[in-house]
Parts: sequence; structure tokens; C-alpha cells
Amino acid sequence: MNVNFTFDHRELRERGEAGCWLLANGLGGFASTSLTFSVTRCDQGLLVAAASPSRRAVLVHRVRETLSGPGGETFLSAQRFARGAEDGAERLVSFTWEDGPEWRAETGDLTVVRRFGMGFQENLSALTYEIENRGAGPVTLAAAPVFQMAPKGEPPQEKRAAAYRDGLVEAGGWRCHIGTNGALRALPMTWETLFYADDAKDGRRETGLGFTCCQAALTVPAGARGTLELVFSTEKTEKTGREVVAACRERQRALLDGGHFTDPAARELARAADAFLAYRGSNGGKTVIAGYPFFGDWGRDTMIALPGCALAAGRFEDAKSILRTFLHYEKEGLLPNYFPEGQEEPQYNSADAPLLLINGVWLYYGKTGDGEFVREAFPTLKRIVAAYENGTRYAIKMDGDGLISAGEGLDQVTWMDVRIGTILPTPRHGKPVEINAYWYSDLMAMGKMAALAGEDGEPYTALARRVKTSFNEKFWLEEGGYLRDVISGTEADTQIRCNQIWAVSMPFTMLSPERERRVVETVGRHLYTSRGLRTLSPEDPQFHPTYGGPQRERDLAYHQGTVWPFPAGAYYLALLKVRGNTAQAAGEVRKLLTEMPAILREGCVGQVPEIYDGLAPGASKGCFAQAWSVGELLRVYEKLEEIEGRDNA
Repeated sequence: MNVNFTFDHRELRERGEAGCWLLANGLGGFASTSLTFSVTRCDQGLLVAAASPSRRAVLVHRVRETLSGPGGETFLSAQRFARGAEDGAERLVSFTWEDGPEWRAETGDLTVVRRFGMGFQENLSALTYEIENRGAGPVTLAAAPVFQMAPKGEPPQEKRAAAYRDGLVEAGGWRCHIGTNGALRALPMTWETLFYADDAKDGRRETGLGFTCCQAALTVPAGARGTLELVFSTEKTEKTGREVVAACRERQRALLDGGHFTDPAARELARAADAFLAYRGSNGGKTVIAGYPFFGDWGRDTMIALPGCALAAGRFEDAKSILRTFLHYEKEGLLPNYFPEGQEEPQYNSADAPLLLINGVWLYYGKTGDGEFVREAFPTLKRIVAAYENGTRYAIKMDGDGLISAGEGLDQVTWMDVRIGTILPTPRHGKPVEINAYWYSDLMAMGKMAALAGEDGEPYTALARRVKTSFNEKFWLEEGGYLRDVISGTEADTQIRCNQIWAVSMPFTMLSPERERRVVETVGRHLYTSRGLRTLSPEDPQFHPTYGGPQRERDLAYHQGTVWPFPAGAYYLALLKVRGNTAQAAGEVRKLLTEMPAILREGCVGQVPEIYDGLAPGASKGCFAQAWSVGELLRVYEKLEEIEGRDNA
């Protein structure tokens, strides 16, 4: 049994614009619209093409669809504009996501089934329309692509020059070919001003321009059936729309059925993980897209997502390729936190990504036993450890007690990294708890991997022993039964935050079983929700209950109580651990995960979002599909099935 992703007419009327779907092409490009086939964000489109994971452009934004027949002309498409709207959603009977998006519309004696597919590892997408005309006269479906040909996130605000000839649109340095089995003809260039409801509520630019310059049409006689196809691509192709859609649906079906998970939600998460794995041409390897529709491939997000999206999903070669990509970019013991657009240098402002890279290599070895890769990676891992011991950029350095301190000035180098001008809403300069949890676990892992590389591991394990002593002495708060969030000499030190959970869930940990149990209880009492973990206790005076509004308001709330799904992965794993990883513990976690099918239906179908409100998490916010959210929850399902399989053996 699979998760049900069928939405009827009533659901589409009530929340069709609030939901969306996503397909990705393995290059960083993607396609997405709302469930009603409208675009509600400037970053959505039917062909968001990628020159690289960090250089993408919205080529085909949407399609204007009209039906003409004996009863006159009506819209099949739905879209809101700065003034007015297309009302095609009124004719939608259902939206279904099984192996791809499918819409069924009815009007009078006419039924139209719209399907969409995206090519894999090519900037290509396609639409097919199956038309059944039961009426007494001919009906014509006309489909006019609406183009932007502009960088993703930069909707045109002024009319721009564009050229169209014989099925080729050129503008903004991009090319888009249009193929069809219908009658394709040029149209006078017409511009429309789209309204983006989701961008508007987040204080982003709420309008953008798109243009039409051509139209494909098909006439279906009375009592007949017909299929109109449209193919969009950056390179000329002979593929038909039906071929593209069929291949896409076959691949999606294989992703769902080809994994090792039995739980329906876990199978969906394993399929969802595929959308984030992408090719990075700069070094010929794989990387991870942090989230759709906003983010590219970021070092921190990649390293957090990799254990779930690649290793738990059984994609070991992809995992090795991703690790090689970031090993390649190591510099002064640091990894790129962000690959900017164009030819700019990567930014290395992350204290956690290098430590999580070491963890990723260790976890990869644990899954594969690939000692050869450990030997290949070990020189880089040694440089990372040495840089942290001796000091590197962004004030990242080991103190005399063996603990790592990081951050200075306006540089935010942990995942709680928001900065508003000169304001740091969540200052964490000093010794962050999760950084030191990673540090200890890495030292222990290095001690074991050193033997595989033919080196002495004792210096690493000796340092780990010193770190463990210092960590317990300086981070543990006996009265509260939890860990300091940071050692900085400020009030931030004793705030109850989710970062402490990684001190329980990492492969190697420093706390006694009793202290681990108390940490899990404190996190559960203050921070746990069915959608994820709060970033700050609601009892804290700095707690922000909601996330939304203009950028400044969103940033002030981002890590000040907002719920994030990805730390819940560590929480569930820690909960299983402190309860002995027993079948009974697995059953308890299963009960906590009963809402997962509803989560997968609520926002982007089959995906898990970036964030929710802190006080009453319900509607997804931020990125509608987030790699580390999917990956960390997938690790939980992997552990559950491991425990259940062991106990049933």
C-alpha cells in the first residue's frame, strides 16, 4: 500500500494553491507548480533549467491553456495575476501523484487529462493532454507557453528583448526549444504580470512578468479522442511528449519500488531523496541540493542530508561521489558552505560541515566496508582535524581543554546562522554544543580509521578522552538535566535548544546513559512536536511563536522557536537509543510517526518541508522540500526496520 496522494475537487478548491508537487532532473533543475497547475512563487516553473546546481533559470514558467468549442472559450489553466485570474481550477476534478503529476478536468461533454514529465540529467520537460470529446462539435485545445528566461529568483519586472523563430525562444542568454505534435504558430509577444501568493505572504517580491510568443493547438472532432504534446528543452530533441512523460513515470515508479523499505512513508521518503541528488560539473561528481525552490548545494546541508538521502537510501556510490566532491573542495580544513552563482569563489563559513564530512566518511565505511576509500580520504580528514586543533578561519580553534570554539564578529558559522545587518538573532560565538559533539565523535572515528590508513590512531583517541572530560564538566547542567547550548559567558549558554540532541545521537557520545536519558526527556518536554523540534523552548522570553512576514521578521524567528523537521531525526534516534533500541521502543517511535502520511500530503506531495511555526506547527513554510528533513527522517525509518527485522529474525 502506498501513501494516498489523490486530491478531489473539494480539496483542490480549499487548498489547491497551498499544495504543490516537485520533479527534479538530477542537474539541479526542476519543475513545480501548485496542485491546481498555477505558479504561486516566482521560483516555480515547468522548466527551471540548470547550467550547474547554483546557476539556474526559469525558462518555461507556466502554460496558458484555452478550450474552444460550440459553447465558446474557457480556460483549462489556472493562474492569479496582479489583476484578474484564469479560472481553470473550477474545472478540475482531481489531482493525483503516483508516478508523477496528473490532473483530470471536465467541462460539459469534454474530459482532459494533463500529465507532466521531466527528463533525467537533461534540461527537458514535457506535457501531454489526453482529450475526450463526447460533444456534438469539434473542440480545440490551445496551449501557449509563458516564458521568463530569467535567473531563478529574479522574476522580470521590465519587458525584455526576446526572439522566437521556428520553435526556438532565445532571451537572457538562454535557449528553449518547443516541440509539439500540434499546430505550432507564432503569436505577437504578449506580457502578463503574475501574482505570487506564497511570495507575497513571506514579504518577497509578489509579482513578476512572463511573456508568450507561440502557441500549440490541437482540434479534436466530435465523438473522438486526441492527444496534444508539448516538449521544452535547452537542446533540440526528437523525443515526444509521451516518451518523456512515460520515462519519467517509469523512473519514479522504480524509485518507489526499488528500495529496501517496507513502510509506505519510508518508501516515499526514499523516492523523495532522489530529488536532492545532483551532478556538479565543476568536478564531475555528485552533490546535494539543500532545498527547493530556494537553495543550491550547500556544504553543511549536504553533509547533514547525506547519511539519510544517500546511505540510508542504499545509494552508496552516490554517497562516495558526494564525499569526493567535497573532499575535492577542502581548503584550510574547511568545506564550501555555499557555491555562489557564476565564477565567484565558494564561501567556507561553516564550522560543522568539515566535521560532518568526517562523520560521513565513517558512516559510509560502516555501510560498505570500503577501506580503500577511507585511505583515499584520510589525508584530507587529517588536515581538517589539524586545522581545528591549530586554528583556521572564522576563529575556529581548539581551546586548551580540547573543546572547539568558533565564530567571531558578524560571522555565524553554525547552522543557526542568520544575520540581519549587524544583528545576530541567535548569537552562538564560543563553544557550540553540537560542534563539540561532532568533534568528539570524529576523533573517535579517526582513531579507528587511522588503522585502515596504516597510521597510529592513539593520538586521536587520547584527545577524545580529554574532550569527553571537558565536555561533561563544562556543558552539563545538573539542575536542569540538559546541556548548555554554547559556552560563551552570555545568557545564550543556558537556553534550551535542540542542538544538544546530537550529543546523544552521534556514533560516539560522551554522556553517561543517565545523562543521555535526561537530555532526551528535556528535549522532548520543551522542544518536541509531531512536525519536528523547536529551536528554542516556548518558556524562553526570546521565543517566537510564528514564522512569516517580511524578511526581517522571518529572520528574527528562524532559529528562535521555529520548528525544524531535521533535528527530529536525531531526537527519534536518541529516544530509541536511551530505551535500548528494543522492539518496544520502536513501537513507541512508530506511534510518534503516525502523522507522517499527513505530513507528506500537506505541502509538497511526497516531500518534507524546511520549517513550521514554533507554537502551533501545521502548515509548512520555507522551502517546500528540504534535503536534510527527508534524509534525517529516512534514517529513523532505517533504524526502525533494522530493530524490527532483528527482533523478528
